[in-house]
Amino acid sequence: MTEIKKNEVYTLKITGMTHEGQGVGRINNFTVFVDGAIEEEDVEIKIIKLHKSYGIGKLLKILNPSPERTKPFCEVYKRCGGCSLQHMNTDAAIRFKENLVRESIRRIGKLENVKIHGIITMENPFYYRNKAQYPVRKVNDNLKVGFYAKRSHDIIDCQECGIQNQISDRVKSIAKEYIEKNNVSTYDETTGKGLIRHIITRVGFKTGQVMVVVVVNGKSIPKKEKLIDELIREVPQIKSIFINVNREKTNVILGRENILIYGEKSITDYIGDFKFNISPVSFFQVNPIQTEVLYKKALEYAGLTGSETVFDLYCGIGTISLFLSKKAIKVYGVEVVEEAIEDAKENARINGVTNVEFISGEAEKVLPGMGIKADVVVLDPPRKGCDERLLDALAGIEPSRIVYVSCNPATLARDLKYLTEKGYEVVEIQPVDMFPHTTHVECVVRLSAT
Repeated sequence: MTEIKKNEVYTLKITGMTHEGQGVGRINNFTVFVDGAIEEEDVEIKIIKLHKSYGIGKLLKILNPSPERTKPFCEVYKRCGGCSLQHMNTDAAIRFKENLVRESIRRIGKLENVKIHGIITMENPFYYRNKAQYPVRKVNDNLKVGFYAKRSHDIIDCQECGIQNQISDRVKSIAKEYIEKNNVSTYDETTGKGLIRHIITRVGFKTGQVMVVVVVNGKSIPKKEKLIDELIREVPQIKSIFINVNREKTNVILGRENILIYGEKSITDYIGDFKFNISPVSFFQVNPIQTEVLYKKALEYAGLTGSETVFDLYCGIGTISLFLSKKAIKVYGVEVVEEAIEDAKENARINGVTNVEFISGEAEKVLPGMGIKADVVVLDPPRKGCDERLLDALAGIEPSRIVYVSCNPATLARDLKYLTEKGYEVVEIQPVDMFPHTTHVECVVRLSAT
């Protein structure tokens, strides 16, 4: 076998795709992964990394383009890596996500003949994000405000992002101009010195209200009145401006202290009929349009008639709990983050919902001690999926139906396999395209006791 060498140029046929959207090919039975390549294409690549069992190739030339290839809408997409499917047309990107779900369920979950519906797409898959987090850094006196490059902390300066709300881009530009004009220092991750770390925006899609958070390695910013005046003059929808204090040498973006320097302590937005207060630290789904689609499907799969007791585990700020409250006799929301539980209680109060109770704690510890039987349990865990102890505790209370909301097909498939071994049947799966142009896909799953 010919030895594969770093920095050498090769041609190969792309025969598959990874879950991260990379093309996969082989050179003399040696696996090579290539960003930006599509299945069935012949490509010319340069080997830029070599590992024992695989290599990473940089795409140099497409020798025969796939009919599914399209021109990316973003100038920096190759370097940014946030929307890594931009080079694929809409049909191909959707097919990629549907196949990702199917293969995860079959390969990881070992489940055959599961009913998986076609993905629910977004009518307008642009400018859908209601939250932007822009890292800020000066590099050789050149100020960069944008996004981290793929697999690094190099900042890609981005003038306009096709998936962020356009107001966020405007706020970013104003903040960048303020930093440059007033020679404000920016944070250096290596030394831990410098002031401004991130600019964060949050936008209420239904209310139009805007929040700006300036994350600083300190407690104030110089000439803050100039920034405030310029922001509210150029973006009159701004209702809140905060300084967030983060003096830790960490990759965590937000510190624990928020100082209000203009306006109200929160903005509001709606999902369906429900109103939510959003603070700098509130968890709120970043695509509110598709979130409503997702939650309506979860409510449908719960099959509520008005007489059921429901547990909403990993309930966050209570968004799904409130949706469920419309058709349940009682909903119990459980969440380990105490601040989220406080937000959930406030969200129930402002919406006049009285049949929901929120409990702070680890669900696997809370469930056995509740002494209450649930008819339906809703799970909406983080990307790592559910703890096995939780799944054991869940099986122990024997709900007749489980609704699993997932943002990671791999951990979803793993957990579904475990639940089927505990006596549940996967009835159907509905993928939802929450993040167009990226490789991410959400799913709602309906399970029933066998």
